[in-house]
Order: sequence, then C-alpha cells, then structure tokens
Amino acid sequence: MLGLGELAALAEAHAAALAHPIAPVMVGGRSHDLDAEPLVMGVVNLSRDSTYRESIAVGTESALRRGRIMAAQGAGLIDVGAESTTARAARVTEADQVRALVPVIEGLAAQGIPTSVEAYSPAVVQCCLRAGAAVVNLTGREQVERVYELAAEHGAAVVLCALPGGNAREVGDAVVGADPFPRLVDDLGARIEVARQHGVAQLVVDPGLGFFYANLTDPGVRARHQARVLVQTFRLRVLGVPICQALPHAFDLFEEEYRSAEAFFAVLALTGRANVLRTHEVAAVAATLRAWHGLAGPG
Repeated sequence: MLGLGELAALAEAHAAALAHPIAPVMVGGRSHDLDAEPLVMGVVNLSRDSTYRESIAVGTESALRRGRIMAAQGAGLIDVGAESTTARAARVTEADQVRALVPVIEGLAAQGIPTSVEAYSPAVVQCCLRAGAAVVNLTGREQVERVYELAAEHGAAVVLCALPGGNAREVGDAVVGADPFPRLVDDLGARIEVARQHGVAQLVVDPGLGFFYANLTDPGVRARHQARVLVQTFRLRVLGVPICQALPHAFDLFEEEYRSAEAFFAVLALTGRANVLRTHEVAAVAATLRAWHGLAGPG
C-alpha cells in the first residue's frame, strides 16, 4: 500500500532529486514552465486496435473533432498515433501511417492546436513534422539520430520514451520487483546527451508506463508497478528536463468505472511531480489538475 510513511521515506531518501530544477520546454512556439503548470496531453488513436475504445477516431474528421474537443476541455497538446502498441495489434506500414496522420496534424495545426506524433520511424516523423507537428513522441531507439536531426530542423520538442526494445512494438520485459530508477536515469541521461548533440533543444522524458510488457500481463501486478513508479516520478528530475507520464486505465481494478481510472492515477502522478499527463480522458484529468491547484491555493 502507498501511505504517508512510504511517501515521506521516499522524499527523504531522494531529497536532492525532489529539489532539482527542471528546464521549461517550448511547445508550438510557447514556453511552458511545467513545474508551475503541468501540461495535459490528450490522446487520439487512429488505429482500431487500440485497447482504449473511447480514444479511437474512425477517420480524419472524427480525429479533428476529438482534437478540438480535447483542446476545449483543457489539453495543451494532442498526441496522435496510427499504430497501436499492444501485442496483438496489426503492424501499420509507414505509408499507411503517413496517410492517416498527416491530414489530422495539418488540420489541427491550422486551427492553432499543438500536436505531437507518436512514432518511431524517421520517414513518418519527417512527414508529420512537415505537416506541422510540434512534438515527436519518440517510441523507438533505432535510427534516432535521424529523428533528432529532423526535430532540430523543425524546432520540435522530443519526448524520449524509455523502453528496453528497439521500438514500442518490441518492448520485452519491464523491471519489476527492483528499483528501476537508477537504470532509467542512466539510460535516459545518455539519450538526452545524444539528442542534444544532434541539435534537439527541447526535451521531455517518459519512463514508459503505457507500453505492453510481457511480464506485466497480470492486471494487479501491472497496476501496482505503475502506481509505485508514478509516485516516484520526481526521481527523474535529476535529468533536468520535464517528465511525462502515461496515465494507466486499470480496467480490472475499476471495472465499469474504468473511465475514472486515469483521473485517479493523475493524483499519484501529480504527487510524484509529473509535468505532462498523457491521457485518454482529458476532461476528467484537466478537472483533477484544476482541483489540485485549487487545494494548494490560499486558504
């Protein structure tokens, strides 16, 4: 169980990380102090294989409508992906991803709504940046130098997602039952340096809670692992960049109330000082964020 005693012990043991400053990040030409105001990242899935049915857009107009609604609900960034990362999902060719993604990104960008593209292929990233994507949600570790060069060329931010495999479809096993943070800090720190060497100035890190892992198929084990990582988000602050957390759904824990799950996990992420909240349930998470700030205010 997560309790005050455990949280206090974590804060004391990692006090330097808790106090470590993080840099602001530019998204769509606007500088965000994400320590002062975390960013809500709304998810639009263009793959029908996505497990979160409510996030699926069945076509371009559907995706544009969902993006506009999420922006009105409080999303500061819309994350668009065309290939599900679940184990049983069909692979989507680069050409098909581009055909699905580009008109959505162009349409949202034309309305002044910042977008990120979830991708690991340089070819897909290039087309989406040309279409107006402000952020690359990089879900791969291969050919990344080319992705960094493209992001630098377009002045885009990059979210570096932690994953042990080559890309989000080849992840493998998560570190469970051990402290994953020393390895996360070393791995993400090295990748930050490479990205900067290739000209990327705006960086965010993501510890990869949202991906499929072969050793986290038991729903209870997965949810407990996710919860413990969420409340310890602050340990990644030593990297000096904002931290994105993909909020879990925990279908088995919440059952018919599963659409409440991401708002619940947002509280754990905010307790851990996450800076970007990636969610399928923008309205609920944005309301949670407003309440969080309201309770911290005067009186």
